[in-house]
Amino acid sequence: MTASHSDSLVVLFGATAGAYGAKLGSDERELILLVWQVVDLHSKKVGTLHKSLVKADNLDLSDQCREVSGLTPEGLGKAEPLDRVLQQFSQLVSSDLKVLGRSSYTLCSDGQLLIRQVLHPETSKKNFLLSDCFYSFYDLRKEFHTCYPSSAAVKDQTIKTMAEYLGLGTDEAEEDFGVWQVKTMVAIIFSMLSEDHAFTEPETVKYKYETGPCSKSETVDSETVIRARGLPWQSSDQDIARFFKGLNIAKGGVALCLNSQGRRNGEALVRFVNSEQRDLALERHKHHMGSRYIEVYKATGEEFLKIAGGTSNEVAQFLSKENQVIIRMRGLPFTATQEDVLGFLGPECPVTGGKEGLLFVKYPDGRPTGDAFVLFSCEEYAQNALKKHKEILGKRYIELFRSTAAEVQQVLNRYMSTPLIPTLPTPIIPVIPPAYTIATGSIRDCVRLRGLPYTAGIDDILEFMGDATGDIKPHGVHMVLNQQGRPSGDAFIQMKSADKAFMVAQKCHKKMMKDRYVEVFQCSGEEMNFVLMGGTLNRSGLSPPPCKLPCLSPPAYAAFQTAAVIPAEAAALYQPQALLPTTRTPQASAAAPPTVTYYPAQAAQLYMNYTAYYPSPPVSPTTVGYLAAPPGAVAAAATATHTPILPQPGALVRMQGLPYNTGMKEILSFFQGYQYAPDDYNGLIQLSDQARSVLQAPKEWVCL
Repeated sequence: MTASHSDSLVVLFGATAGAYGAKLGSDERELILLVWQVVDLHSKKVGTLHKSLVKADNLDLSDQCREVSGLTPEGLGKAEPLDRVLQQFSQLVSSDLKVLGRSSYTLCSDGQLLIRQVLHPETSKKNFLLSDCFYSFYDLRKEFHTCYPSSAAVKDQTIKTMAEYLGLGTDEAEEDFGVWQVKTMVAIIFSMLSEDHAFTEPETVKYKYETGPCSKSETVDSETVIRARGLPWQSSDQDIARFFKGLNIAKGGVALCLNSQGRRNGEALVRFVNSEQRDLALERHKHHMGSRYIEVYKATGEEFLKIAGGTSNEVAQFLSKENQVIIRMRGLPFTATQEDVLGFLGPECPVTGGKEGLLFVKYPDGRPTGDAFVLFSCEEYAQNALKKHKEILGKRYIELFRSTAAEVQQVLNRYMSTPLIPTLPTPIIPVIPPAYTIATGSIRDCVRLRGLPYTAGIDDILEFMGDATGDIKPHGVHMVLNQQGRPSGDAFIQMKSADKAFMVAQKCHKKMMKDRYVEVFQCSGEEMNFVLMGGTLNRSGLSPPPCKLPCLSPPAYAAFQTAAVIPAEAAALYQPQALLPTTRTPQASAAAPPTVTYYPAQAAQLYMNYTAYYPSPPVSPTTVGYLAAPPGAVAAAATATHTPILPQPGALVRMQGLPYNTGMKEILSFFQGYQYAPDDYNGLIQLSDQARSVLQAPKEWVCL
């Protein structure tokens, strides 16, 4: 029996088969030793000192454990397992209390690691419960620092330093491992009692994780948040709380992260009650959840609020019922009603509050998304509901998953912030690099890097180039991305001369970057442009002239023009990688007049690889952006040249996933109620018949 103001302490010491001291429990090794003794706080008497070995599942002891404890696998093989040792512990403590005439006790340990990082995690993994006495304990180091404020900081305290501070003449070598530690702790407690120190505020361990909502207006201390990575996709907030068993997670402090499709991505943000608990959580880096190891890193309060915070009154009211089990339903028919969902769940899993326990997720215009969240009052009802996973409602099968309050907020935030028709933002960049050109011609002043690690960025490439980075032209690094916007493993670099390109190719060919070797070939600007426009080179890193491969580009664009140079007035307005390439016709002259924007043929745009230019970040848009320009600049450009420009009011929208038989009529019907550009926009963007046929191909449309 325990009490908040106990009349006895049980001084407890333990050791694992692995790390010792400040790293106790950080390596997930099992407990192999428990030593304890009862101390009567009033009469200052002590009970019998008990020492018990614990048989671990893995008897392979670390070198440090063998050296410090003197224990052997043979000796541990004859011991009892942990559950029986803990039963003996309770029985022997009760017996000692009777002898001393006491009835209540509280544990007292050297620091928090034994209780929080060893006993609770291990018993949780072995699926047996600890008795109530292990949920409240005194940290001797904190109590000592409270009694003696001039002593060392709590994190620097050890049994030995506390004994030396008090001048206790104990010799560690004279006693067995564990016995000396407990006897010394008892002597320290008696010294503190002589100073009239009172043990009144024990440390507590939460029995279970408490769910609850989180508001974006809350202040979350960044020193209390961690990011857990590598979680099984089906793990719930309770599974994560179990992984951190022994540590106190804040109410509603588990936020599962979702990917862009609204599915869990194997990460979670966890908020603890204080920084001390967070620091202990970081020690569980690469501990295991089942067969998977979990990475644990520091995170910020802003990241937590971004995932878990919400502002919707409807969500706050839904989550106001505490200690509820939340289930997420996905794939509901769009016509499903509350009665349909309640009927699907049936009487064996009643929903808390009936219809009030249902929350349908909708778009801002009120259209259903097919998702809903359901509240259940107990684990039994939730388990019954999960048994209906992939059962049929209407003509669709329904997926059911465990969920969290943070996931409810996250899903609602995601859908409620989704625009009805997404538009592309206007790039507003106050400082623009000087104008530059994309290399063309047959001079071999470029190099191609092939086989780059997919995680490589421009900084990695510059480090790979070494001293040769000084010979790269401004904006001369082009990372090639695939149609999904991900790195393709290729990059092109424009050097200042063909000799520099040759030297780089000789020096860096098959040089290692991270764990991969990278091939480096010398090539020309024409070949580089060919790949950037969607072509491919052969195994030697070279390619025939583009005119010999007309099948890779629209017929009207069998060859590539010399890149246009951005004029100074345009460069002052736009970011280079955001500008659109100029169209050309077969009759275009060699000396192109100044243009307002710079962009390739519209038809070729559909085949073009996406690139990023040094020193821009290694990403680029996957669709064409709308460029807003001052009216005066547009008018001046329109009168000075016939170069087509985008109309000022409006935006481009790219539609994917259309049925193959979709026609213009269906597209216009889809956008009914919205103003779109008239049919005579051909005067604004000149398109050849062949290019128009490419743009009007089914499956994908580019609308103005």
